[in-house]
Amino acid sequence: MFGNGWWVTNTLNSLGPAGLTSWIIWVIGSITLHELAHGWAALKKGDPTPETSGHMTLNPVVHMGMPSLIIFALAGIAWGAMPVDPSRLRGRYAEAFVAVAGPATNFILAAICILAAGILAALEPSTGGPGPIPEHIHKNLSLFFKLGAMLNIALGLFNLFPVPPLDGSRILANFSRPYREFTMSQAGGFLSIVGFALAFFFAGSLIFQVGATVLFFGIAVVEAPLRMLGLGA
Repeated sequence: MFGNGWWVTNTLNSLGPAGLTSWIIWVIGSITLHELAHGWAALKKGDPTPETSGHMTLNPVVHMGMPSLIIFALAGIAWGAMPVDPSRLRGRYAEAFVAVAGPATNFILAAICILAAGILAALEPSTGGPGPIPEHIHKNLSLFFKLGAMLNIALGLFNLFPVPPLDGSRILANFSRPYREFTMSQAGGFLSIVGFALAFFFAGSLIFQVGATVLFFGIAVVEAPLRMLGLGA
């Protein structure tokens, strides 16, 4: 992340302490809420596994586990898991409902961050001089919400790829029996590993570019009417 070398050092050099703190908060928080959304959806569809397994908690260690936390410390990326028993789910498209709940939560978080970043942009004086929020606080808050938006857009999009074990594969499998059977075959299992590796190594930069584009377009959409209403200076 952010160049070669250890990601913590790179992030400190490029974004400063506020950027590093924001990244840590958003990665851990977004993964935790993503997994809780899966659990909530499973409970709604009749599967008590998330609750009986003790996973309906805000404790990120429960959702991420030590391997994920170690990789996060080393590389700045992580993952989570929510135990769900598909055989207990009620409804024809219950599996798709449970799977889509995670990415949907990421997109909701991204929308909240874009709204907050747009409001902060509108509060920034266009003619120079002091604004209603001290400059250093304004800068750090803006960075916090911009990183949150880009990260959650990226997480949501990445998880929608139709490659096991990502959420997109569960959604597609719920609608397509041939796809489900293929993923359960030996050839499907091999291609799933290859597909996941390709998505991870080659799609990462693209989805962050998409996230950045959506972020700055969203900020402009929020900021413009607020300035017209006289919120900014």
